[in-house]
Amino acid sequence: MAKQVETVYGDALFELSMEQDKVDVFYDEVRFLIEVLDDNKDFMAMMTHPQIPQDEKLQTVDAIFKGKISDEMIGLMRMIVEKGHFSDIRAVFSYFVGRVKEYKNIGVAHVSTPMELTADEKDRIEKRLLETTDYKSFEMDYKVDEGLIGGMVIRIGDRVVDSSIRTKLYNLSRELSRA
Repeated sequence: MAKQVETVYGDALFELSMEQDKVDVFYDEVRFLIEVLDDNKDFMAMMTHPQIPQDEKLQTVDAIFKGKISDEMIGLMRMIVEKGHFSDIRAVFSYFVGRVKEYKNIGVAHVSTPMELTADEKDRIEKRLLETTDYKSFEMDYKVDEGLIGGMVIRIGDRVVDSSIRTKLYNLSRELSRA
């Protein structure tokens, strides 16, 4: 089975970052580029438009990014343009970010609660997650979900810890309906 575009380029970028001892540099650049792509939909549309010649797209990459990011990153972007995969560039960058987080043992936790948490509560949750997982640090994403009633739902990758009252009530009603 053929590898996905994001895997091929993302792995290549990760390996290059390791070889050149530039994991943090490339990680910061990729996060910057993700932000640029997300904030500039017209740029993405232009770079993926079939009627715009490839050499014009390459000149655009050079004009916008030369001097702002490393030559290696510009080279990667140029290669992606040349191979006609610019529509996959966001996925390539996301894949690379995931590889770096895995390498640096950084977890990403999505926490849903029925109301806004205080800074102290957030600190306690992060501290508890660090104690109960193998991660060295966490990127925390907090979201208010008023439908939860109480408790919280924590998602880390494909693992979910659901201590919400909504789920407990649902499970209780299922058990009662079986009785």
